[in-house]
Amino acid sequence: MKHLGNLNPAIFASEYAKVNALFERSLILLNKMPRIWEMYLSFLLLQPLVTLTRRTFDRALRALPITQHNRIWSLYRPFANSASGQTAVAIWRRYMQIHPEDAEDFIELLIEMRHYTEAVKQYMKILNNPKFRSKNGKGHYQLWSEMVDLLVDHAKEVETGDEVGIDVERIIRSGIERFADQRGKLWSGLATYWITRGSFERARDIFEEGITTVMTVRDFTLIFDSYVEFEEAITGQLMEEAAVRSEKGVVDENADFDLDIRMMRFEQLMDRRPFLINDVLLRQNPNNVPEWNVRIGLWGDNKREVVQTYTDAIAAVQPKKAVGRFHELWANYAKFYEKGGDLRNARVIMEKAVKVPFKSVAELADMWIEWAEMELRNENFDEAVKIMAKAVQAPKRSTVDYFDENLSPQQRVHKSWKLWSFYVDLVESVSTLEETKKIYERIFELRIATPQTVVNYANLLEENKYFEESFKIYERGLDLFSYPVAFELWNLYLTKAVDRKIGIERLRDLFEQAVEGCPPKFAKVIYLMYGNLEEERGLARHAMRIYERATRAVSDEDRADMFNLYITKSASNFGLPSTRPIYERAISALPDKDARDMCLKFADMEKRLGEIDRARAIYGHASQFCDPRTSPSFWQKWEAFEVQHGNEDTFKEMLRIKRSVQAQYNTDVNFIASQAVARSQQRPDGEDDDENSDAMAALEREARAPVGFVAASTGPQGGNIKEPVVASNPDAIDVDGMDDE
Repeated sequence: MKHLGNLNPAIFASEYAKVNALFERSLILLNKMPRIWEMYLSFLLLQPLVTLTRRTFDRALRALPITQHNRIWSLYRPFANSASGQTAVAIWRRYMQIHPEDAEDFIELLIEMRHYTEAVKQYMKILNNPKFRSKNGKGHYQLWSEMVDLLVDHAKEVETGDEVGIDVERIIRSGIERFADQRGKLWSGLATYWITRGSFERARDIFEEGITTVMTVRDFTLIFDSYVEFEEAITGQLMEEAAVRSEKGVVDENADFDLDIRMMRFEQLMDRRPFLINDVLLRQNPNNVPEWNVRIGLWGDNKREVVQTYTDAIAAVQPKKAVGRFHELWANYAKFYEKGGDLRNARVIMEKAVKVPFKSVAELADMWIEWAEMELRNENFDEAVKIMAKAVQAPKRSTVDYFDENLSPQQRVHKSWKLWSFYVDLVESVSTLEETKKIYERIFELRIATPQTVVNYANLLEENKYFEESFKIYERGLDLFSYPVAFELWNLYLTKAVDRKIGIERLRDLFEQAVEGCPPKFAKVIYLMYGNLEEERGLARHAMRIYERATRAVSDEDRADMFNLYITKSASNFGLPSTRPIYERAISALPDKDARDMCLKFADMEKRLGEIDRARAIYGHASQFCDPRTSPSFWQKWEAFEVQHGNEDTFKEMLRIKRSVQAQYNTDVNFIASQAVARSQQRPDGEDDDENSDAMAALEREARAPVGFVAASTGPQGGNIKEPVVASNPDAIDVDGMDDE
């Protein structure tokens, strides 16, 4: 074999034949030795002897036990693939009996050999075998999809029928039922299969069935685009044939008629597209009210179809599952007849609509209101009032809970505020005051009144000059509602009462009721109104007492403003000296920031009165709130005050207090840290970065320093330190020099 390794087997066939004869002689006794067979078969693969090689492979398989066949098949399969043709197919069929797991390789070979029918059968065999596992990691759907693609792409070459066992349409339809997310692709594939086979009418039926059964817009678009492309191709072909006939002068009425029909079909298909998409969305959810409205809009002026669509929609939509405003569908249905002048049928529709178990009470209330508005549009005012009276009809004492979902909307609708609001507005506009009052009273009985109801009822009575009854309505509203709603009602009530100029004692009682239990955040406005009333119609002393109460009752945010107002009013009524106790109480009651401002105002007032010592004492008291580093304006004002009104001793005392206050604040490390951050944020952008880097070091030095200690320097400094520039005085006398002399 080594001697023949480099020789051409075709030229030196006799030499190769001698070696073959030797192998044959050895196999007489060694036919159970797989190694001899492997060597012989490998040697035969080098020679152009297909039949001899195939038969020798067969002899080897017959001679060796099945456990050693894999050693032969590892050579036999490459030989089969190289031999190709029927030989390869026959060999692979035998191999499949032992190794069915390699079916995918067999299928690839069959497709290469154009044996599509057998390839499909192999696909069917592995798909029907639940134990089959793909070597390439393909799933069941992927294998099935490959088979379908093979059927569609080679529709004419694949044999079908009962005798073959391949029913393409049944296969694809089973996939349509099973793989819901691939329906668009499968319907298009089935239609393409029939187009390839030349059955155009059958393909059209498949397209029609597909676009009328799919459940998603994506699938619909896929099928519809394929359908349009198919129709365009057919129509284009017929038009080309018609053009050729016209050039030749040939008249074919049947062909022209067929072309016209195709054109009409195509136009009709394009016109149907919006309806078909709407059908898809309604198949997804027949309770989708907006899509039903779209469907109605698509029909335009086709009244017959519009009525039919309304009927279908009402029959299809389940009220409890409706998506959107179902009552609008009923209302639009009635309006359709109303516009057509058929008011009787519109009323019949409305009567049916109010009996529908809507999803919510609000929808039923809107339905009753739509009915009443329809009567109003047709100027049947009395009929509209009767309809609303029927809508709100309920037992004298209703124990129904408006939010009880276990009851139907019809049982709860009489407690709908929206319904009563429309009813009362309707009666107010078309009926008498007494009737309107009865309705308002019924609203209060049912305990469904809102703050707006109270205000509307009171305004109605006020407009008709029933002022006292109007005030009673406000009081009833205040019994029903607590703060913060009660504040708005008190605001309106007190404003109306003051404007009405009722007795001062009665007004005082009302204001006392208003401030009693009033939360601090709402107290300011009421106390201001109360004080203003006393100033205008009562006694100034009473007004001051009210303002004094207000400073205690209002919230912390409003207390400083209240004190300022109190001081202003007291000064205008009783003079500046009367404000001293108010200032003192304000300073003790307010937080430090507001107390500081109040002290400055107090000191300024004393200065205007000439009480310099009192003003200085106030400055001294305020100094405890003012850190010189954070409140420099205070100390500047005190310094200016001392320069103007004090002497050297008082000025030194001010400086001493300033140092002691600063030392006091130096002991608070947290305060120091916060102020250091504040100062760093207030610095101009032009300052050196060295100051920022030394801020924490300076802060630590200050924190460690004893109380009252002021450092002589910021610590040891190195480098070139610039001497401070001192302005020279040419007239200065050198005292040291005189001493030396």
